[in-house]
Amino acid sequence: MTTPIEIRRALRDDVAAIAAMFASDTLGGHGDSADPADLPAYLAAFDRIAASANDALYVAVLEGEVVGTFQTTLITSLTGRGSSSMTIEAVHTRADMRGRGIGQVMIRHAIAEAEQAGARLVQLMSNARRVDAHRFYIALGFTQSHAGFKMKLR
Repeated sequence: MTTPIEIRRALRDDVAAIAAMFASDTLGGHGDSADPADLPAYLAAFDRIAASANDALYVAVLEGEVVGTFQTTLITSLTGRGSSSMTIEAVHTRADMRGRGIGQVMIRHAIAEAEQAGARLVQLMSNARRVDAHRFYIALGFTQSHAGFKMKLR
């Protein structure tokens, strides 16, 4: 029997495991750290996310361990006659757990949350070098319809 993957809102106690996943990502280049000395910065960000009505941080849990994470942000816009969209970001599956369907469960959960919130669409960005991730998102029904741009401020 296969153990089900649980998707739930992240807790403060999950933050160290989430930061460790980010730190192990050599492709993303965000400068994340699993050093306990850096944990207060992550906890402060967690507190801001948890206090926001439009943001949510989730974890995927398998056999009691955090094995994935993603964040959603609901954006209300004047476009589309005042409709909302949901952005999915910081999607990570722990490296040793990839290929087990965890990412698919996380994205489907995010889509269900968007539908429940009345969003007209979900959107995400993926690093241009993450070719496997692009195939994954396309297989889930996403289209590469826009070009994304970023500007580092710090």
